Amino acid sequence: MLQVNIHEAKTHLSSLVEKAAAGEPFIIAKSGRPLVVVNPYTPVELRPRTGFLKGHIAVPDDFDSMYKSEIETLFGGIL
Repeated sequence: MLQVNIHEAKTHLSSLVEKAAAGEPFIIAKSGRPLVVVNPYTPVELRPRTGFLKGHIAVPDDFDSMYKSEIETLFGGIL
């Protein structure tokens, strides 16, 4: 893997970035000590989350009225 010092990276940044984007990662070093690795960016494709639990959970038919009397009691019958 190509290693360049910070000054050289500043001077040739455009060409180094083009190479990295093409699949040739490189290391930026300071005083010969590696600091960072520059790799090509690979976007992560996000899937829509709607329905991601389909088939894993079940919502009861009486969901809207579940525990109605207990809730009314807790709130003093103001529902």
